[in-house]
Amino acid sequence: MASKPDQDASRSRAGSAWLLKALVFAMFAMFAMTTDSVGTVIPEVIREFELGLTAGGSFQYATMSGIAISAIALGFLADRLGRKVTILIGLVMFALGSALFAAGHDFPFFVALLFVSGLGIGIFKAGALALIGDLSRSTGEHARTMNLIEGFFGVGAIIGPAIVAYLLQTGASWKWVYLVAAVMCGLLIAGTALARFPRPVIERTTPARADEAIRLAADPTALFFGTALMLYVAAEAAIYVWAPTYLADYSGSWTALAAYAVSVFFVLRAAGRFLGVWLLGRFSWSTVLLACSAAMAVLFWIAVAGGRDAAVFALPATGLFMSVLYPTLNSTGISCFDKGRHGSIAGLLLFFTCVSAVFAPMAMGALGDAFGDSVYSVILGAVFATLLVALCAWNSLRQPFTARLAQRDADDYRLPEAIAPAE
Repeated sequence: MASKPDQDASRSRAGSAWLLKALVFAMFAMFAMTTDSVGTVIPEVIREFELGLTAGGSFQYATMSGIAISAIALGFLADRLGRKVTILIGLVMFALGSALFAAGHDFPFFVALLFVSGLGIGIFKAGALALIGDLSRSTGEHARTMNLIEGFFGVGAIIGPAIVAYLLQTGASWKWVYLVAAVMCGLLIAGTALARFPRPVIERTTPARADEAIRLAADPTALFFGTALMLYVAAEAAIYVWAPTYLADYSGSWTALAAYAVSVFFVLRAAGRFLGVWLLGRFSWSTVLLACSAAMAVLFWIAVAGGRDAAVFALPATGLFMSVLYPTLNSTGISCFDKGRHGSIAGLLLFFTCVSAVFAPMAMGALGDAFGDSVYSVILGAVFATLLVALCAWNSLRQPFTARLAQRDADDYRLPEAIAPAE
């Protein structure tokens, strides 16, 4: 029977772990307020600065370019400097980039700020994802926790567009959503600075190298998960970036639903991620991925075949099935590697997602400009969703990562022995 000091120490470790998870939950909710409200902001930016679809999409491209560059080039910092220092560096950059929206009035200046904010997101997100691996006791728990985290991201994604919609209705500037995020980020900086972080489960014998993520890109496992994440993000971008523009021309009986389509999408995506924790506790991750990706693709094609009258229902509904895809793919890809490289692999996978988040909506905007109709954005999204189904079907049939995940469970997934100010 454990002694009282041992029980007290165990409770202290568990409490510290939950505090750290709560900080990560809040970080994801905070930056989602800005990144996932972009689809609501872009139409206003286009009108305010008299831009085309492709140019207006720069609000998406700038942020995702910044995240991609920092993820591939600086994700290793989480393995080299430690999770805490890395998270703090990224949060400070994001806070500055968001706060300075109050000082500018020019479109290029705003794009530059979004790029800086994106750099910060890439840095602190890689650190936060590596931290979650440190706090997980199995690859399965890692996947469930990631779905929970992304559920809070989904909550932020609901709040952001809702804030923008409220601001526009009251005649206030859309810039306030960035200022609110800056205030929240300031609180997170203080919380992170005071929190106690766990000692690394895996001690590296040599410091992580700057090219760590690039070298990991040669691993077929990393390529599979990176490709799957690219396809998912491309399909998702069709909804939260271009669905508001596509549905702006809707004139049927459900105009209120069309106006809040992205908000409904984010509500369903958030709810689905909390549901994903339950699903992954009862079914294999490969089965869940195949079923949800197939349902998502079917809804996309219904939206294409039925036009705007069907799209007003089908596009928001994809959120329920998209919900589990990103966190499960991301966490399982990270879990395939030892914890001493979690910062680097998290950065690499984040790079893949951001490349897609830049070029997929750019291609969709260009296609819409070329053919004079934003429906082609939805068609391209349907194609990406279908390709993801094919990849998930191959994974479900072949089960290529089972042995690797079992090895990681045996080697380095265990409860951190101590939560101490080691970082």
